[in-house]
Amino acid sequence: MTYCLGIKVASGLVAIADTRLTSGTEYFTARKVSVHQLEHHSMFIMTSGLRSVRDKAITYFNEVLEEQDQNFNKLYKAVNAFAAQVRRVAGEDKQSLEEAGLGFNLYAIVGGQLIVGGQLQDDGEHKLFLLYPQGNWVEVGQGSPFFIIGNSNFGKPLLHRNLTYHSPLREALKVGFLSFDATKVSVNDVDYPLDVIIYEKDSFRMVEHRLERTELRETSRRWNEMLRESMAELPDDWAARIFGQVEKEKNI
Repeated sequence: MTYCLGIKVASGLVAIADTRLTSGTEYFTARKVSVHQLEHHSMFIMTSGLRSVRDKAITYFNEVLEEQDQNFNKLYKAVNAFAAQVRRVAGEDKQSLEEAGLGFNLYAIVGGQLIVGGQLQDDGEHKLFLLYPQGNWVEVGQGSPFFIIGNSNFGKPLLHRNLTYHSPLREALKVGFLSFDATKVSVNDVDYPLDVIIYEKDSFRMVEHRLERTELRETSRRWNEMLRESMAELPDDWAARIFGQVEKEKNI
């Protein structure tokens, strides 16, 4: 499985991707995010689904960027170009994959900002898109400023409760890690190291960093400790009433 998270806040973008790949009973480590930093744009693509489909679509897209980079003055145009390569791979491989019992299931999160020339920019702000296997896409909104692909169930509650469009980038990164951490303790098919991308609004430069388990062990331990302490401090008069009723029932 996969855990890839893209967050858009007012001040920029945060991307977090685990690196575990599973093949039967074997586990591998590989990047699930690619950064495309060429003359006219700065963007990242995170993917979930079959690795062979992902690699082929990214290879085709890199060729398109090399040949047509100057034509992409807005991010949605690059997303459309990537979607075209996903459809191309589907046309080439979907039937044979399905005959082998495999689904064509490539999902992608695309984020960044495109410019034309040195100071000219046609994207008024940074963008974040979710691309479906069929090649259609949606853009993130301020009401729910994130996308998750892969194993999404366990990490969403933290994001919904603690993340807003106006959260600082540093806070977005921290809650993004806690979202991954909640997923990691619940399943065994996502794992370290984590690839992190930070993009500050209007910088047109992606900053990449890889986080190892040892770097985050203390944060994870302290978070678990804080959760236990908070549980003990929660008001529970309602629980006392319930267990009072339990005791009464026992004495009847």
